[in-house]
Amino acid sequence: MNGHRPGGLLSFLFAAMVSGAPAAAKDAAFDVEAALGAVVRLRSEIPADARTAPILGTLREGNGVVIDSDGLVLTIGYLILEAMAVSVSGANGRLVPATVVGFDYDTGFGLVRAQSPLGVTPLKIGNSADLKERTAVLVAGNGGRDQTIGTFVVSRREFAGYWEYLLDEAIFTAPPHPNWGGAALIGPDGKLLGIGSLFVNDAVQGEQPFPGNMFVPIDLLKPILPEMLAQGRSGKPSKPWLGMYTVEHEEQLVITQVAPEGPAAKAGLKPGDVVVKVSSHLVRDVPGLYRRIWGLGPAGVAVPFTVLRGDRALDLMVNSVDRSDYLRLKRSY
Repeated sequence: MNGHRPGGLLSFLFAAMVSGAPAAAKDAAFDVEAALGAVVRLRSEIPADARTAPILGTLREGNGVVIDSDGLVLTIGYLILEAMAVSVSGANGRLVPATVVGFDYDTGFGLVRAQSPLGVTPLKIGNSADLKERTAVLVAGNGGRDQTIGTFVVSRREFAGYWEYLLDEAIFTAPPHPNWGGAALIGPDGKLLGIGSLFVNDAVQGEQPFPGNMFVPIDLLKPILPEMLAQGRSGKPSKPWLGMYTVEHEEQLVITQVAPEGPAAKAGLKPGDVVVKVSSHLVRDVPGLYRRIWGLGPAGVAVPFTVLRGDRALDLMVNSVDRSDYLRLKRSY
């Protein structure tokens, strides 16, 4: 764990849970070694010409969680997006090739399947809706106890990413795990409650924010898992994607970047533009911006913008697309 270990109450919590000591909460009576063993190392190679290569890199490493007896591994999708090769490894360190099963942009989940047995017990899926703030949990990366910390759920709230991503209720934990990508959020009953997505500086908000991790709740997987297994993606209509990165800055919505050859770039939107209106409606924050765009219809809908560029107001029309059509994905998903 790179020398980072929980202290005080967190050390006590972790020691109690992994030892099965009576001091642990009664709900923590589960096979901790088996639970931690379900977290595998994941490595993916991305072509240099992939759309996401300039931002996410061509070699990505993180974690995944084995969730069935046939080697199905759940991870965070950006680790495998546009991958040409994926491998996973368990406690013995043996690399096993894996195939990409699917990716869901709305949640951020990714699925791969190991091509040979991993020799681990799958981690059971729990109910993240029941997870309350202040609950003590484990965050586990591949590597067993040395890559696991005791931590707390410090917030459950909306999360908006500048890359056209929105969760109505993400899970935030603190203190942070240093290897969060694809890490397992394990509840007091030993079940999987979320998948690690990000390090954030404001897991605890307020005048003195405290850093932590953001997790995608496992309940978001349940309704889309059959479709992801069958067709590599959710069966829901794709949301309109514009290819623009937007942040809130000094009470304005500022476009910081546009994807090369993406819809926003083709329509003439530029970094530095301030978004004022979408379809004649004022937008004041990033979640409101996304909901206004997505409310116009599925991918392919035209999105009218009013932006400020310097001292000029411009009206521009952006023809949205399905993000999957922009990415260079394998035909298998």
